[in-house]
Amino acid sequence: MIKDIEILYIDDELNNLFGFKANFRYSYVIHTASSTVEAQEILIKNPKIRIIFCDQRMPNELGIDFFDRIKRDFPRPIRILLTAYADMETVIDAVNKGNIFRFVRKPWIEEEMISCIEEADKFYTANSMLDIKNEELEKAYHELDKFAYSVSHDLRDPLTGVLSAVKLGLKFDQVDQIHELLGLMDGSLTRLDLYIDSLRDYYLLRRGELMLSTINFRELFNDIQAFYNMSVRNNDVEFIISVDQKEEFICDKTVLELILHNLLSNSFKYQRKDCENKFVKLSVDVSDGNATLKVSDCGIGISSEYINDIFKLFFRASDQAEGMGFGLYNVKSALLKLQGTVDVQSEVGVGTTFTIVVPSKKMD
Repeated sequence: MIKDIEILYIDDELNNLFGFKANFRYSYVIHTASSTVEAQEILIKNPKIRIIFCDQRMPNELGIDFFDRIKRDFPRPIRILLTAYADMETVIDAVNKGNIFRFVRKPWIEEEMISCIEEADKFYTANSMLDIKNEELEKAYHELDKFAYSVSHDLRDPLTGVLSAVKLGLKFDQVDQIHELLGLMDGSLTRLDLYIDSLRDYYLLRRGELMLSTINFRELFNDIQAFYNMSVRNNDVEFIISVDQKEEFICDKTVLELILHNLLSNSFKYQRKDCENKFVKLSVDVSDGNATLKVSDCGIGISSEYINDIFKLFFRASDQAEGMGFGLYNVKSALLKLQGTVDVQSEVGVGTTFTIVVPSKKMD
């Protein structure tokens, strides 16, 4: 039997309370109450209670009425009515008002109670899983609504810009005018390309299993450094890399790169324009089965009021650079997939540091 199943037994006869606790205290966590008022206080203080037994003939309030009264505030515990006799009206009220799971006749038999508890616990577990799935489904529908709106809006804008430029270009004969329009079209198509890249990352994180391989962080960081050479030159930013890998590290390289590129891209985009010694730092320490990665910059920083929102889908805390609102959301999703964590330290006008901790995986 599972010791952590918590049960509340309500009866105004003290002998019944003592008898129930004596019989089941070694198998379950037992709470007892001699009144429905006391029972409600116990429920408030013990949210893990799964099963409630209540005598129908309680003073001041019938068991059915008590169950009916508490079902809104305590919907999950399974309700079982104790009664020495049950006429048809009591049965109907129990079903319609109190949503009773079962009746148990008094005096009860220990074997019958054990069977009743086991059935109630299975029903509780099934209902709890259903509630969790419903919450996840509601969240998924909400995210899908936002996603569908954003896709239609953000795909349409650059395409509209290109179409408008094409229509204008058809009216021009001078090369310099056409070149100007081509520049506008290039900007729109670049935005579209970035958005498609973000969508690719978004769906990459929803594929099935991880593709595990041994990660050599020195090689990985050298590739990343080469990728950002143009950003370093164009923005006059020093890119500082540090690797301290003491042991083998196994992970999904693609998902790991996705995290780093999203963080580094933001670090380069959101540099302070008035900063004389701009820098972006990328470091990793691999030890004790974890990789601790840090991405730091001396950029514009993130206001404390936005720190808890930056990982939400489509959220953008600054308009300094073009963004789709996917980047940090994808980082959070990727870390969930890798069972990693992220910590953010930021100060407006000073800079931001993201600290990522990812555990090494085991190859099958």
